[in-house]
Amino acid sequence: MLNVQSLLRSHGIDSEIFYESAAAELRHLGRPIDDIFEPVANRAFLFQLAIGSPGFEMMWRVDDPFVVNYHNITPASLIGEWEPEIAAGLAYGRHQLAELAERCTLGLGVTRYNELELIDLGYTPTGVAPLLLDMRHQGRQPDRALLDRLNSQDGPLLLYVGKIAPHKAPHDLVAMVALLRELYHPHARLALVGTPLGTTYIEALAAYIDSCNLNDAVDLVGGLSGEQLEAYWQAADVYVSASQHEGFCAPLIEAMGHEVPVVARSAAAVPETVGGAALLIDNDSALSFAASVDRVIRDESLRGFLIDQGRIRADYFDLGPASTRFFEALAPILG
Repeated sequence: MLNVQSLLRSHGIDSEIFYESAAAELRHLGRPIDDIFEPVANRAFLFQLAIGSPGFEMMWRVDDPFVVNYHNITPASLIGEWEPEIAAGLAYGRHQLAELAERCTLGLGVTRYNELELIDLGYTPTGVAPLLLDMRHQGRQPDRALLDRLNSQDGPLLLYVGKIAPHKAPHDLVAMVALLRELYHPHARLALVGTPLGTTYIEALAAYIDSCNLNDAVDLVGGLSGEQLEAYWQAADVYVSASQHEGFCAPLIEAMGHEVPVVARSAAAVPETVGGAALLIDNDSALSFAASVDRVIRDESLRGFLIDQGRIRADYFDLGPASTRFFEALAPILG
């Protein structure tokens, strides 16, 4: 959102960020959402939609045109058995998404996959506005002690970054690394970096890792500082994703920006995001996944191809060209 604000201001457009809640250290970057009722001439709202939101009710009470910037909402069915309260929020968000179609001036998705959902719900006009993130983390230095420790360990390091959530299926990555160690690389390691979505699934995942006798191979890292995460990016040999649903999946491009080859399950928007720059798995077989990861580790030609193509894909999502496409997507309301 800060990048969007900077983009708009660079074009001479006033831009304010309104929040429903914010951490104390971030509140100075925006204003409470109640302030949207202050009258402002020639104004439009850019509503970020990714889960059920109380802000939705307020949008109905203002007359200004607004744009929905849809970041995709995970189907509640993929989470409900594990985290029912979170699933309720997701279902609420999808209900709001449908309700907003009749009031929305422009519907934008972060991918064509998301845009098609908007079209199905009756949004018009629609477009694609890419996620504005520094995928390469340019200028960020790694935690040197951590990087040295990771590089000193035996075996290839597989990396996953994201929420530890059932629909992201890190349990499938655990099953994959078990076979990878048994059949190909006895000292292979898997780092699962990210905070848990709720409490039930993470407990089950830890128990599963223990039951597989993989506590020495799979590390539930948790959340990290930027410097610590950079150390993992620089130490990783392969980035792996078994996610069942993604509206974009920024870590796939972050991996490419760090020249880490990607092996991922072909699901939802993942094929669109990687654009041919990753090795995709089109089935749920842990054996197929393990064999694919082994091939990327051993086959220097394939590995080099994926790194080269990934570099090109990361360039496509670089802040500069992505910002240009984002601004162009706003044309219907900017004139």
